[in-house]
Amino acid sequence: MKISKIWIAALVAVLSSGLVACAPSAPQLKKVLEDNPDVLFAAMKKDPVGFLETVNEIDKLARVQREEQQFEDGFKNPYKPVFEDSRTFEGPKDAAITIVEYTDFQCSHCREGMSVIREVMKAYEGKVRVLTKHFPIDRMHPQARKMAQLYEAMATKDKAKALEFKAKLFEDQDDFQPTDKEREIKSQDDFIARYGRRIDAELAKVVKSFGFEFAELKKLGESDAIANLVQKDLEEGQAFGFTGTPGYLVNGVPVRGAYPFETFKMVIDRVSK
Repeated sequence: MKISKIWIAALVAVLSSGLVACAPSAPQLKKVLEDNPDVLFAAMKKDPVGFLETVNEIDKLARVQREEQQFEDGFKNPYKPVFEDSRTFEGPKDAAITIVEYTDFQCSHCREGMSVIREVMKAYEGKVRVLTKHFPIDRMHPQARKMAQLYEAMATKDKAKALEFKAKLFEDQDDFQPTDKEREIKSQDDFIARYGRRIDAELAKVVKSFGFEFAELKKLGESDAIANLVQKDLEEGQAFGFTGTPGYLVNGVPVRGAYPFETFKMVIDRVSK
């Protein structure tokens, strides 16, 4: 039976919690456990609630340490995303800090992340630019890629309106989620077809409000040039180790998730030194 380090550490904490002196050393306890794994289960049965609380606490500490190590690795070896003048961004073009966001228009965490990024841009006014890239998670959000392609299609015609379109998509995000009736459809193909038709109708209204024809913009978004652009964004994010959304690169330092303002402040202040 293989015993992980975290379980060993938890048992050390439990077994040693009532000792004041003459406590066995961690290596000694480790050897006892490896030679007698049943001791682990005996400790769990003796105080299962306390044992789980200890394990949960150690797990939290382990996650904090992993996050700290990930940030340190990022500071030492920042990533280098592709920058193209044709892409849309907010903030000064020559800003000292560039935040590349990998986003999914149907992701609720991305909507939360957008609010944090707004806060960052306000706090560091004139010092930060935000470049939009895409990370559509097709298996969870089947309409996200279509939205990303529409966004990039609109950006070829009017970048300012495209940024407003982005904000609108997040603002009305709930309207683009499946309805209860759509979720009841048993056939996956039928679900995608019916859901897709309704989303097209919803998007057509939004696109029209920005002064564009939906059919024309959708066709442009499905062109090889734009479809490949969105796909390359996704592949770039995956190459940087992102597995979900949102993901950010702050001057190349990865921020993996919808972290609060304080996290971005920590990264920005450090890369600005």
